[in-house]
Amino acid sequence: MTHRSPRETAHNQLSTALDRVAPIVGKWFEIDLRALAAFRVSLGLLILADLATRARNIGAFYTDAGVLPRQALFSDYSPVYSLHAISGAAWAQTLLFLVAGAFALALIVGYRTRVATVVSWLLLLSLHARNPMVLNSGDVLLRMLLFWGIFLPLDERWSLFAADRTDDTDRSTVASIATIALLLQVVLMYATNTIHKFNGEFWMDGEALVYILSADQFTVHLGNVIAEYHTLLELFNYLWMGLILASPLLFVLTGAWRAVLPTMFVGMHLGMIVTMRIGLFPLVVVAALLPFYPPVVWDAVSKAAERIGLSEVLRTGQNKLTRIAAAAPSFRTPSVPNPAGVINHSRTAFFTVVPYLLLALVIMSNAQAVDYAEVPDPGEEVLDTVQAEQSWRMFAPDPARTTRWFAAPATLENESRVDVLHRSQVDLERPEDVETTYPTARWRKYLSNVYSADNENHRSYLANYLCDRWNRNHETDAKSVTIYQMYERYDPYAEEMEADGIVKVITYSCSGEFVQND
Repeated sequence: MTHRSPRETAHNQLSTALDRVAPIVGKWFEIDLRALAAFRVSLGLLILADLATRARNIGAFYTDAGVLPRQALFSDYSPVYSLHAISGAAWAQTLLFLVAGAFALALIVGYRTRVATVVSWLLLLSLHARNPMVLNSGDVLLRMLLFWGIFLPLDERWSLFAADRTDDTDRSTVASIATIALLLQVVLMYATNTIHKFNGEFWMDGEALVYILSADQFTVHLGNVIAEYHTLLELFNYLWMGLILASPLLFVLTGAWRAVLPTMFVGMHLGMIVTMRIGLFPLVVVAALLPFYPPVVWDAVSKAAERIGLSEVLRTGQNKLTRIAAAAPSFRTPSVPNPAGVINHSRTAFFTVVPYLLLALVIMSNAQAVDYAEVPDPGEEVLDTVQAEQSWRMFAPDPARTTRWFAAPATLENESRVDVLHRSQVDLERPEDVETTYPTARWRKYLSNVYSADNENHRSYLANYLCDRWNRNHETDAKSVTIYQMYERYDPYAEEMEADGIVKVITYSCSGEFVQND
């Protein structure tokens, strides 16, 4: 009979326990390749939608004739790494938008996927750097999803690459540091936002959604209907707090249970679309949740597609695109000798080390946002360079409670007055629907940032833009413009006005200096 020492026994027990736990932990990090394919397609579609919505204001936000000409950009933001800042002409921005759209299409169909992902990410960083004043949390998340996508096999299913593949790879899932980073990115967003919300009283008291929907600049469609149903909104408030508090389970649950929690999150985010005007943020989060869905979901999706004949339609389209892609010029470089697999080893190291290091910095950035840690200066520089700093303060710690709208009365050379912001008669009274006073969600974000105390120069930039826009299109020039912000703070529970008023943002001479801070 062999006698083992207590140390050997403990070691064997630990090894046995680790052997049992390892497969379970490994499944936490696994992503179905079909989920990655759906994720890839959704990213491409989101980029196209983002470009389409931004194109409505391409002159106002991205040219020298807009609210942030390059001289102002380079003065206020340094350094600026932006291809979009090379030229201030509208045609140059339009060309860059079209190029970005072309690479987004390549991403959707899975043509040269990694190149398409890298270029899409770089162009998105460039676009964001061109005008930081119009960015929101959805922009931060979208560029992070693209970044993590660079290190993932996004094209092994439902792509031109998959249709043309000749290797014998038969894996159905993938697990790597990049899959950990992608999944953890979503959990970090929810967890950080949860901590911010716990630091405020309205979310904890169940009143936050009631106040948010009383701020009329956000409320649209169904939101206008349910804004008066306080009990229902309080129920949704607590449901949402419970969900985001449980968000770490997104990372831990496996099997069919892993489909339940993402579906609840998706339902809540789709509800945001029909109640609030907050841009593409809800759809970006829905795309980020797709990789959490386990194989059982994608098996059901595949069977449903076969049953209704959709699979055959997609295969036919894929075959046509494959033939077109095969006829296109090849951009592959000539093969060169690869001694001792140096290139392959370097590539493996790059695709392991880079996401590992950035994931560590992203975790620290989120911890810093809630005062749990501090990112070292070299790390801050890296995060700033790749625009990966994160805080996730969406409606936290306290929700928006004040309804705000803007007007810009200008005095013309004939002494008449006109609102040059809305190009209408001057009216400072609250409109029936405040949300309609903002052309887009990005205009609302921009004007909100202009009012911020940290952006005093931007008040002059906006006023200068309004003067120039009016004078370019009218015979009677504007001499001066005054920008006002009107506000109302309504208590939906007491059904009474808490505060209201008018704040002068700036009075600006259209023939004076470019920057005219009081």
